[in-house]
Amino acid sequence: MFLGWFLNKGLKQGIFWAIMIYLVGTFNDVLAKFLGNRLHAVEIAFFRFLFSAIIVIVPMIKSKENLFKSSMHGMHIMRGIIGTIALGLCCYSVNIMPLAENTTILFSEALFMLPLTALFLGEKINNTSIIATIIGFIGLLIMFRPKAENINILAIIPTCAAFLFATMNIMIKKMIDNHENTLTMLFYFGLYTTIISVVFVPFFWITPNLHELLLIFLLGLGANLIQLFIFLAYRATTASNISPIRYIELPFAILCGLAFFGQIPNATTICGSLLIIAGTIIASYAKK
Repeated sequence: MFLGWFLNKGLKQGIFWAIMIYLVGTFNDVLAKFLGNRLHAVEIAFFRFLFSAIIVIVPMIKSKENLFKSSMHGMHIMRGIIGTIALGLCCYSVNIMPLAENTTILFSEALFMLPLTALFLGEKINNTSIIATIIGFIGLLIMFRPKAENINILAIIPTCAAFLFATMNIMIKKMIDNHENTLTMLFYFGLYTTIISVVFVPFFWITPNLHELLLIFLLGLGANLIQLFIFLAYRATTASNISPIRYIELPFAILCGLAFFGQIPNATTICGSLLIIAGTIIASYAKK
């Protein structure tokens, strides 16, 4: 009865799973940053994908259904290609930027979702949503510090990742609407991203020690949990209901950045994040 509550549809359940997405996401960023002290982002991403696929094989085999069967392999492959690039960029950016700044730029994923949902899901956009999205993108522009002597060109890396994550979320929504099994989605995402990324691993290979392998395993487990929580959140309520919850990730990132890496967000990060958050929250409520 108690566990059944978490699997029911409803706003409270959607909010709960959204919070779990961003809590585990911040934890994974911390793990990736620790691993990045010695290992290359390409290798970290590869092992993350590999363990993500391995973890779900046993429950798939034990299932009474043939969960390896899918009628959506084309979308699985496309999601694997996009996911490999997006998570590779994310693993790289988290190691070259302060945690809070990287997290703030990734918030722009919600801004990209607005035009993408209109284009691929046929959702209508009103004038308030357009204005709010422009406000959010102004905040993103601030993160690039265009008037500074040294433009923050590195900000383009998590920005590209945010766009690709938004694209993947559209694909997830379409697959869920077509009743694709959760384990099937997890497995094929891990499988195809592993196959794609293994091509590049030999160029950046550093043999991980046992401690790093444990962290990588936790990273893969966390990656699967994030996807699972996304599926549960989308099944519980609408995307517009849970999108504002994303900003709980910023205090998580600030606390972790301060506690583990001694990072304190600067005024640019704070100003840019406020505009991005304001724009996406207004856009989310304008769609209702």
